[in-house]
Amino acid sequence: MIKSAIYHRPKNNYAYALNEKTLHIRLRTEKNDLTSVDLIYGDPYVWKNDQWQNDKKPMKLEGSDDLFDYWMVEVNPEFRRLRYGFEVHDGNETLIYGEKGFVEEDPKDTNFYFCFPFLNQIDVFTPPGWVKDTIWYQIFPERFANGDRSIDPEGTLVWNSEAPKIDSFFGGDFQGVIDYLDHLVALGVNGIYFTPIFKAHSNHKYDTIDYMEIDPQFGDKETFRTLVMECHKRGIRVMLDAVFNHSGYYFEPFQDVLKNQEESDYKNWFHIHDFPVKEEPVPTYDAFAFVPSMPKLNTENPEVREYLLNVGKYWVEEFDIDGWRLDVANEVDHSFWRDFRKAVKSIKPEVYILGEIWHDSMPWLEGDQFDAVMNYPFTNAVLDYFANDRISGNEFVEQITKWSVAYPKNVNDVAFNLLGSHDTPRILTISGDEIERVKLMFLFQLTFSGTPCIYYGDEIGMNGAGDPDCRKCMEWESEQQDRELFEFVSRLIRLRKEERALQGDGTFRFLRGEDPEIVMYERGHENETVLVMVNKNTEEKLVDLSAGFGEGMQIHDLWNDEKFESSGKLGVPAGDFRILKKLTR
Repeated sequence: MIKSAIYHRPKNNYAYALNEKTLHIRLRTEKNDLTSVDLIYGDPYVWKNDQWQNDKKPMKLEGSDDLFDYWMVEVNPEFRRLRYGFEVHDGNETLIYGEKGFVEEDPKDTNFYFCFPFLNQIDVFTPPGWVKDTIWYQIFPERFANGDRSIDPEGTLVWNSEAPKIDSFFGGDFQGVIDYLDHLVALGVNGIYFTPIFKAHSNHKYDTIDYMEIDPQFGDKETFRTLVMECHKRGIRVMLDAVFNHSGYYFEPFQDVLKNQEESDYKNWFHIHDFPVKEEPVPTYDAFAFVPSMPKLNTENPEVREYLLNVGKYWVEEFDIDGWRLDVANEVDHSFWRDFRKAVKSIKPEVYILGEIWHDSMPWLEGDQFDAVMNYPFTNAVLDYFANDRISGNEFVEQITKWSVAYPKNVNDVAFNLLGSHDTPRILTISGDEIERVKLMFLFQLTFSGTPCIYYGDEIGMNGAGDPDCRKCMEWESEQQDRELFEFVSRLIRLRKEERALQGDGTFRFLRGEDPEIVMYERGHENETVLVMVNKNTEEKLVDLSAGFGEGMQIHDLWNDEKFESSGKLGVPAGDFRILKKLTR
């Protein structure tokens, strides 16, 4: 037994409250080392004859990454408190693992074991309930549709007349979004994520000039209010993007610093190293990366905090938006984010708070800061497997598992799962213009847990390399759209909405079949079970149905509308998939 690989901590993703009654307990062990694990658990105050009284419950193998196995069990402590440990078996040896290490026999003493002191309901991570059932659509406002040419900025180009440059303007605006909301309804999405809409110098608007004003090229506040109302009429939520890590160069407080230097009333709004302030060759102030036009805001400054917190509240209170996506969120102090959560949730408790973080984000996902982060590890694994052929099916399963077990289930239920964005090349281009690869990526995204997001135009087969090519004008000429892909994605979304097991909070686990290159996974909700099999290979594969359902079960192929028994093997065509539902008897 490889004891050095066995790991648990009574916190975060290893021990957490799923709800006010239920605890999830996870254990990590060496891959393929243990044959079984049992949880030893009990109330810390139940003793008899000077011995702690406890029970056992078998743990299930949740999944494996490249190095470790992960075991999971769900318990409902009667009095909401727990002492617990693990009985681990490798076929030859049995040991008891607790907070103080390993012993050969249960010491019947709570001091040896891990402690979950009390399940306080206020500590339960509780994201907005609507998010897990939301399919997002990301809109880059400047490039979605030009609905009001009277507000076009100077130098605006004719829509789609040429490939975009870094500084191109095509006149996309709010009216354009309103005009094409029926496209989103037909697709089936029920959430829009807008990149920044606030007054800014650039076309991307991540260099904010005024956080309280809409950029005039998009329209005015009344048009935006109408847009939000029209979205809400159609059951579509609205999430805005804000940059609180840094401002734009033309942000009035920064301009005051440049003008008045050390005498400026705003000098402490930024992280300035030396005066006079210089931009070249390296700025004498902290900035996003080393970009002098994006000076970093000092969110520890009380005036800055008050200003930004008011921004967060204002757009929720005045326009009834449903979410905030927060740019470069990992570079802002945790204290600010705790205050931000309290501020915006005081106005609208069901606001969704999404942070842009590309790495392990557990410190931001403990219920006091964000509801979710953008799930780039998901993105990278999907692209590497389906689009780039950089990893095998086994490696894909391992990577998805590694990041799934990094968080509690109630965090994963609202994880923001994207395939592409304004920061990445188009998924069709990454896939070498092979539309079947794109379909399989959409299939996995829309049958996976969490809340998926589609980047505008990906649903109709738009292509494009990196920025600025990935920010082309939306193609509205139907003959230039891949309508078959649109119908494919729309059908997947409808299926997700119809099948409870496929929605965001359904359970998820990979299954091991005979062929490691068939990616097979199970979604579940209460008594419903759906099995998805994906064959990325160039030849048909046969899959033993008993691996997912057992023998003799009645199965409904949800995609092809066929019914049969789970006996023998089922063919999965090359570059294709199966979505199978177990029918209750």
